[in-house]
Amino acid sequence: MDDDLNDVKVAKELALYRIKVAKEDLESAIKNLENEDYRTANNRAYYAIYHAISACLALKRKAYRSHRQSVGMFNKEFVHTGIFPKEYGRMIKEAQDVRHSSDYDDFYIVSVKNTNTQVSNAGIVVCAIEEYINSQI
Repeated sequence: MDDDLNDVKVAKELALYRIKVAKEDLESAIKNLENEDYRTANNRAYYAIYHAISACLALKRKAYRSHRQSVGMFNKEFVHTGIFPKEYGRMIKEAQDVRHSSDYDDFYIVSVKNTNTQVSNAGIVVCAIEEYINSQI
């Protein structure tokens, strides 16, 4: 896959595919929230953000094996440079932390309020990244 990213056309197609997946994940997060499945809603909200971030990185023709590397490079290339507000870095970190706690900490209590925040933040980030990608293609 990394070699394919050297082709600008492939990189753009990959970015569009990843933003599509991000929007599907966001829709799943919303449905899970409505169904009061908060743990899964947090998981899907994070993955919506992660796939949107991966879409941005594809436009820069970059791919990483770990979530930590992807998030770090997104922050370096897009948040610290002012393309996206610094608040997005905080939202992404919080989504990552909540998802991890929801998925792996046996005694983590998933609150409705926090889940609403995560799904809302995912919507904000995914929408902004989709607009950015469309402006770049």
